[in-house]
Amino acid sequence: MSNAITTPPATTTLTTTDDLGIDRAFVMQMAQVPFIAAAFVVLSWLVHLVWQTVAPNTADLGPVLIVSAGMILAAIIDGWAFKVPNWLTLSLVLSGWCLGISHDLGIAVDAGRGGFLHALAGTALGFALLFPVLFIGGMGQGDVKMQMGFGSWLGAFFGSGHEQFGNHDALTILVYAFCAGVIVGGVFGLVMMVLRRRFGSNARNFREIMIDLQVLLTQGAKRAAERANSRRANWVRLPYGVPLCVGFLGTLAYLHWLA
Repeated sequence: MSNAITTPPATTTLTTTDDLGIDRAFVMQMAQVPFIAAAFVVLSWLVHLVWQTVAPNTADLGPVLIVSAGMILAAIIDGWAFKVPNWLTLSLVLSGWCLGISHDLGIAVDAGRGGFLHALAGTALGFALLFPVLFIGGMGQGDVKMQMGFGSWLGAFFGSGHEQFGNHDALTILVYAFCAGVIVGGVFGLVMMVLRRRFGSNARNFREIMIDLQVLLTQGAKRAAERANSRRANWVRLPYGVPLCVGFLGTLAYLHWLA
């Protein structure tokens, strides 16, 4: 009789990727985006109805409240998990486009002034403003898509100008908000530098980032990204969604107060 010990059959490890290389979790998340975007549009319409009923003689800023709530949620998630989920950012982008289309069709879902092209322009500018930082690896894609969603709603609501915000058009407000976010992010970074007391290494990192941007302009995005990624292990993570949100909300509040 043989004393050989038989080896149990190997168990098959379940993965979230099928044979075609499709990430099922990602596909499921993308499938949710249209429904969440529709919920944003419906919510904007409901706030519009309530605003018209409760305060009919005041500026209907319902969509501004909705997108502000979306940005705050994105900032909270980014501050907690250092990642802004697609179901939120892409839903903001898509819902902004839908609001713009509804305005083009004359459907009064809110008091917005911009059409689809305004929303699309806001989305494109939101991406373009963060393009250099994204391609050297200094910022996550979620933060970029977060700003794209904000730009989409700005375009749909403000269009070419709104008297409640000094008649500034959507793209101008987006640039103001971006600049404010950069300033707030710089302050956050300085505070972290002071707390960590690593002034020498931070100065070297700043110099390297400036070289990365120069490489981006002269040698292309791929070479700049490779150079930046070689230092990734020494980076200090910063949830950029937080300063972007502060800059966005601060800009809207200031322009409304100034107007």
